[in-house]
Amino acid sequence: MSFEDLLKTSAKAARPSVCIDGFNLALPKGSGIATYGRNLAHALRVGFSPQALYGPASKRSDDPLANLAAIADGPPPRHRINKNERWRRTLTSRFGRTAFAVEPSDQVIWPAAGGGRPSVDLFWSCPNLFTLANRAFDKYGSLTPVSFEKGTAPPAVMHWTCPLPIYARDVLNIVTVHDLIPLRLPHTTVDDSTAYATRLRRSLDRADHIVVVSEQTKRDLVEWMHIDEHRITNTYQAVSIPPALAGRDENLVVAEIEGVLGLEWKGYFLYFGAVEPKKNLARIIEAYLASGVTAPLVIVGGRGWLDDDENNLLANLSARGDDRVRRFDYMPFNLLISLIRGARGVLFPSLYEGFGLPVLEAMLLGTPVLTSRLGSLPEVAGDAALFVDAYDVDSIKAGIQLLDADETLRSELSEKGAQHVSRFDMASYQTRVADLYQRLGICSA
Repeated sequence: MSFEDLLKTSAKAARPSVCIDGFNLALPKGSGIATYGRNLAHALRVGFSPQALYGPASKRSDDPLANLAAIADGPPPRHRINKNERWRRTLTSRFGRTAFAVEPSDQVIWPAAGGGRPSVDLFWSCPNLFTLANRAFDKYGSLTPVSFEKGTAPPAVMHWTCPLPIYARDVLNIVTVHDLIPLRLPHTTVDDSTAYATRLRRSLDRADHIVVVSEQTKRDLVEWMHIDEHRITNTYQAVSIPPALAGRDENLVVAEIEGVLGLEWKGYFLYFGAVEPKKNLARIIEAYLASGVTAPLVIVGGRGWLDDDENNLLANLSARGDDRVRRFDYMPFNLLISLIRGARGVLFPSLYEGFGLPVLEAMLLGTPVLTSRLGSLPEVAGDAALFVDAYDVDSIKAGIQLLDADETLRSELSEKGAQHVSRFDMASYQTRVADLYQRLGICSA
């Protein structure tokens, strides 16, 4: 069957199609929401046909491969365009955009750094969709409606993986909210909290249903945004690491860590994630340095925002020739998995999380976790982590010392973590997602 015939008959297919947005999927090095989107697409493989909507910079081409290459090429580059043309595009965006179908093909190689090609059956492309929609909302306060080109069966559901100033016409719109950090901890972000609240409210008012990734975020929406709790479903997230990486022979991982990074197996502590205020990295570094432990602290995370405290601490250590703290701005995914497996413990005493995926990734790989009781972390970590006061350097220091000295505790946390993380495996997540769609009238095959 040709691609055109497939498009014409897809409306009659046994599996209803669900489209997710590619706003975060297009990022060159991924993000927590990009991981969420990829896991959602994978979960939809059971009973649904996953699709993805992108907003590349390039105009539509007569060459199908060129259209696919534009999607795979990452986020739109900054183009200098005529002021009048920019005004025209922004003005007209609020009246609607149209997406066209793009066939997947192995002929276009996706960048591995961003996670490779998403596991979807069909792509939709709407040039500059996200850029123009954001501009239109900022300028006119208008949401941008997007339609799916006639002659192509539209998806049954448009599932936005984060609140965006866009909605899909004539299909069910679901919006996922991960957290309300710009409202709960405004000092930890560079967002304009008033503008954020306005955009969030408009997106949620237009949504047919709202998905959250923790009970904490659900409570925040009910209490802070006054959303009817019956409009909200908590599906949590899935923690998923390719078995080929998670199950690699330990001897190979040991050799990789020692040979590539010069680190000993279970001989270092690890923080991995964004470098931003809510991650509490400055207190982690301070507590580690005061702890007196000899195992080095490894940090994997590039420059973020409002990170002067962290960078100043690290610069001072470097100037003194102190190598107890070692930082890597970026690390390939396969090497990061090995680094997590080989750590004595993962330190993640965040000030607030909508979910806290690093906690479960560490548990899945058998590594003990030190975390906090803030945000969603207690419900995500359960009784399988060592908890500290995230605002108290002495508490974090004592936790590091205990984790460093007590091998029995590390073993117990590792065993508890392996049992606890099964609640968030892909099969459980697929069930929660399928139940959500079924309640909304979209039945899986």
